[in-house]
Amino acid sequence: MATAPSPPRVALVAHDRMKPAMVRLATEFQQVLRRCELYATGTTGERLQAELGLPVQRMLSGPLGGDLQIGARLATGGIDLLIFLRDPMTPQPHEPDIGALLRACDVHDVACATNVASARRLLATLLEAQAGS
Repeated sequence: MATAPSPPRVALVAHDRMKPAMVRLATEFQQVLRRCELYATGTTGERLQAELGLPVQRMLSGPLGGDLQIGARLATGGIDLLIFLRDPMTPQPHEPDIGALLRACDVHDVACATNVASARRLLATLLEAQAGS
């Protein structure tokens, strides 16, 4: 008897100025995200739960270690895709953690989107894969 494939594990992270864009993106792709196991840093996850009712496993806020918590999951095979809407124009006090998270995606060959255009493409691909299964 074949077992059903496990849902994709998607991490969602957004800098403060990018949180509205993350909510819009999640609204656009609610259908696909509801069929995923979602992880998010603190405030991003809180907004996705409150505004869209998405079931999200929340980590700490990014500056308090949430990026590192997601990175640890990613490094141990617990994240399949990362969407990290970064604010490239605002210095972040936890920039080394951000760099480490993005480096972990490269090291562990995890798909990563850092802007809305690339996130849309990854989520559209995920939607197509879900429709085909």
